[in-house]
Order: sequence, then C-alpha cells, then structure tokens
Amino acid sequence: MPLSIEFYSYENELWYREPSGKTERLTERHHEIISSVLERIEHFYPKAYVALGKEYERCLPNLSLYRFRIVQRFCRCNFGNIDNVADIDSYGRFHLERVPCPLRGECRMEGIICSPEFNSRLSESELRVLKLWYQGFTKEEIAEDLYLSIHTVNNHIRNAFARLGLHEKAEFFRYAESNNLFK
Repeated sequence: MPLSIEFYSYENELWYREPSGKTERLTERHHEIISSVLERIEHFYPKAYVALGKEYERCLPNLSLYRFRIVQRFCRCNFGNIDNVADIDSYGRFHLERVPCPLRGECRMEGIICSPEFNSRLSESELRVLKLWYQGFTKEEIAEDLYLSIHTVNNHIRNAFARLGLHEKAEFFRYAESNNLFK
C-alpha cells in the first residue's frame, strides 16, 4: 500500500488519493490496498470486522467482492471527507473522521462500524493509567489516585508505549486522539 493514503466519497463511490496526488476510484482489483486495510480493521477494530463480515456474508462466495465491500463500507463510514490529513498514515495508523451521515444517531452500526471502538491490546491497568495521564494528571497524582507506586505507573506507561510503538508523550496524545482511545 502507498505510504499514506486519503480516502473520500465522490458521487456515491469510494476514491483514494496517493501522496503523489494521483486519485483513483477504489475497485475490487485494488488487492494490495484492500488487503492492507482489511488486516488493520481486523486487528484494531475487531467488532467492526465481525459486524461487517456478517453484513456482507452473502457476498462470501465471491471472496474478492466480499473483501472489497467490507473495506468500502468501513472507509465510507470513517474516511468520507477529503482533507489534507492522510486517513492512513505512513505508519499504518488510521485517522478516523466524523463523516456526515443522514442516519447519524439512529444507525444500528454507529459505534460499531461507524466511529468504531479501537482495540489497542493494552491491559486494563495500562489503560487506567494512560487515561488519567491523557486527562492531565501527573504521574505522581496517578500513583496516588490508583494506589500504585510511581515505578508501577512508569512501568505501565513504558510497556504501553512499547506495545503501541510510541516514543514520547505528544505522540501518545496524537495516537489516543486519532484512535478514539478514551472516547
């Protein structure tokens, strides 16, 4: 898949733009893009992956169409706007958008496929510490609030950063925002 890609809807179809500026309508024949996006959906948004699989199971005999329909729906629900922020960055991270939808607030797939829950694969303890840190608490305040030692707080942050491939606090804040980690 190209380094970073921007998806958008145009005339009820899914298009994409590469960093070079080249734009093209996404079709079943874009196997590399579809496989890459599908793998990330399965890994980081497993509830969306399962729901989409059920939604398009009638297409399963045509595997290429089935995979395309899943990716197309996920992208249209989460990357429908064209802007200057890559929807999938060079690290493979998704930057979800709140796409205008006439069914917003009543769609049964909202919070599942549209604005899906991110699976960070972090432990509950790591998430508790990171959430407080994200909310502006100092490490000392977190330790006191959760009845942990400062060393345990630091270990949770260090382990989470290693698991997520992050290196600094600002990078963590961008990651948490773009993945709706604490919505």
